[in-house]
Order: sequence, then structure tokens, then C-alpha cells
Amino acid sequence: MSKSTVDCARCGQTAAPHHDIPYGGALGEEIRNNICAACWEEWLKAEVMTINELKLNFMDPEAQKVLTQQMRQFLLLGDPS
Repeated sequence: MSKSTVDCARCGQTAAPHHDIPYGGALGEEIRNNICAACWEEWLKAEVMTINELKLNFMDPEAQKVLTQQMRQFLLLGDPS
């Protein structure tokens, strides 16, 4: 069941979560439970710049790992436990 508000790890505000997260499993739940919709939208813009700046090639399996690390840093989620 989805929460109606989250205490956002990035901005510190209590706000509506973003329900349309393209990650499943534990990572998707962590984002849904800890990141507000506004900060998720900011990440989506930063994601494109990150891919271009780091010249990530998604034919390389490491590229998704790098992008996930960058996302966690941007959203202030810390290292996965």
C-alpha cells in the first residue's frame, strides 16, 4: 500500500510521494517511501545530464550501476544496506 506523504530524505519536507517510479524491488520501495514527487522530478532532469556528462553506455552492464549510485547520491539515500 502506498503512503499518502513521505518525509523526503533529500529536501526534508513532508510531501506527496511519486508513485510512478521505474524501479521495482527494494530500491523502488526505498524511493517511494523516502523521496517526494518534486525531488524525483528534479532527479529525472539531472539523470539526463548525468548520463551525458559521464558518457554512460548502457551496453556496458556497469553503466546502470554507476547511474544508480549517482541517483542515490543525488537523492541523499546513502549506500544500500
